[in-house]
Amino acid sequence: MKRFGVVAVVLMAWILLNARGIRAGAVPEFRDLFNGKDLTGWVNVNTAEDTWRVENGMLVCSGHPTGVMRTDKQYENFVLHVEWMHTEPGGNSGMFLWTGPQANPGTPFPNGIEVQMLELEWPNLNKKNGVTPPLAYVHGELFGVGSLKIVPDNPRGPRSMSIENRCLGRGEWNTYDVVAVDGVVKLSVNGKFVNGISHATQKKGYLCMESEGAKIFFRNIRIMELPAGVTSPEQTAPEAK
Repeated sequence: MKRFGVVAVVLMAWILLNARGIRAGAVPEFRDLFNGKDLTGWVNVNTAEDTWRVENGMLVCSGHPTGVMRTDKQYENFVLHVEWMHTEPGGNSGMFLWTGPQANPGTPFPNGIEVQMLELEWPNLNKKNGVTPPLAYVHGELFGVGSLKIVPDNPRGPRSMSIENRCLGRGEWNTYDVVAVDGVVKLSVNGKFVNGISHATQKKGYLCMESEGAKIFFRNIRIMELPAGVTSPEQTAPEAK
């Protein structure tokens, strides 16, 4: 049933897009969130001036210090495409969806949904009491951060883990496609939908790139905005001041 749910969300998004396009005369299109030249459209929330740089058309994150860089505007319903590559064993990074403008007090991260991006050696390098974390942890886990709550499709405690291991290791590019509609998120890893969440308590906000201790490369960060849904003030992140 979960796989049918993924298909239903994607099909409904496209049906709605086409219907709106016919009536309004404009069909939504992908546009670049990262222009490959500079950091226009992005706001450094709590990292260093040299944490983020542009190199040969790619966005490069040093991984230090831990924190985020966010978009300069909020997004509600969308399809997001991003390609990423780790260069260090056990590298840690990710993206955040539907966040507030600032990190929570005492933490490096804002409320939001994290889309995990880990290098494949992470479980072996992060054993606790001799126990190795599950390999599925590194293949696109989704979870709420801070006060944002979600219902996982494939529960690993409060988190949702992918049902198939599809990420590639350091030195190889991975592709994530994210469909986010009215509090539901579905994640495709390297060409196949394998994870999702629903009932997000916040479903409009900023998008963030994460710096968390390891160098990582990003490219082809693109977004297609979908028609707005119905949100209440409690489901929308506050605007930046």
